Amino acid sequence: MRKITALLSESFRFAWMALVSNRLRTFLSLLGITMGIFAIIAVYAIVDSLERNIRQSVESLGSDVVYVQKWPWGGGGGEYAWWKYFQRPEVGMTDFKRLTARHPRTAASLTYIVGSNETLKMGNSSVERVEVNGVTYNYGALNSLDIAEGRYFTESEMTSARNVIILGADIAAGLFPSGQGIGQSIQTFGRRFTVIGILPKEGANIIGQSHDTKAIIPASLFTALKGDEMGGSAIQAKVKDGFTTLELKEELRMHMRAIRRLKPISEDDFTLNESSVFSQGLDTMFGAIGMAGTVIGGFSILVGGFGIANIMFVSVRERTGQIGVQKALGATRSFILTQFLVESTMLSVVGGLAGLVLVAILMAVGTAISGFDLAMSLNNVLTGVLLSAAIGLLSGLAPASMAARLDPVEAIRFNQ
Repeated sequence: MRKITALLSESFRFAWMALVSNRLRTFLSLLGITMGIFAIIAVYAIVDSLERNIRQSVESLGSDVVYVQKWPWGGGGGEYAWWKYFQRPEVGMTDFKRLTARHPRTAASLTYIVGSNETLKMGNSSVERVEVNGVTYNYGALNSLDIAEGRYFTESEMTSARNVIILGADIAAGLFPSGQGIGQSIQTFGRRFTVIGILPKEGANIIGQSHDTKAIIPASLFTALKGDEMGGSAIQAKVKDGFTTLELKEELRMHMRAIRRLKPISEDDFTLNESSVFSQGLDTMFGAIGMAGTVIGGFSILVGGFGIANIMFVSVRERTGQIGVQKALGATRSFILTQFLVESTMLSVVGGLAGLVLVAILMAVGTAISGFDLAMSLNNVLTGVLLSAAIGLLSGLAPASMAARLDPVEAIRFNQ
């Protein structure tokens, strides 16, 4: 063990001296491996971050919630033409009331959502293009809605269509910079609304489900102001314990077809959406992106590896006389081999670490600009370090072997 430690220690010392004595060459050699590690780890880190954010966004939809809507998630492609979906009726409050009256046994709760973009005003302050959602009473419980300040709607406010509103965190901050929003009166839809609640900050959401930039009012009031059917309206149904999402969808389909009075041979004129529609394609999509990043980064690393190998061959030739002296003084082949392998590995690892630093900077800048959480995982860092070490080891293998096989007498004469 002591011999191995001494061998590695001496090899590190020789390698460090060689790298420091040729700083320009060392720097140029680092560039190739740095760019290679930067390219491949940056792609891995971005893909991992996007996948994490998207999966969190999809989870916010609820894995046990079915949405009854006009349009299927994912668009109107595939085997159905978009114009077929366009001709469908919107899911309205009338559909919700009739479905509720049927008391689906597989549904724990039902709620109705409808919305439009409006301008909210408070004195001289205003926020434009705010998504104002009209919701029924069960919306808060079904979506696990938290209230940071104030309270949620009462059932009487819902049924009597009271002019009350709950604001998302960003909307409240825009209208009330001082933070005193509860009880204040704001204007939208040409009416005055009393702010009864403010939602906690949720952060950016890739698929747009964050409540930060939304406002909520009673659905009864919304439909009285804007009509019974609006684009993007939906009925949410949560699966009751003891049943599956598939069973819920089958029962909802049966009830909706009856409500819409569809003939047995007629196609559904509604869609039953669920979060699995998004999650099913995520693995394939991100796998393809990761593979593309691996190919691009792999070429960069390959170029860097050839650069290190070339530099190590040059180093062996320049130090042939030194190698001969070392062998004449008793240095073994394994010592010479280890010395050059450590040098090439150190060179590659330093380049890899530089690449990881660049990735960290890229992630920080990307987070600041986009608002999404972009970061390298520990797995990304370990992959970068191990990959650069492996490239350095493989790149230095041929030059190190050549150095270890040199005849000491011929090596000493080489530079004379």
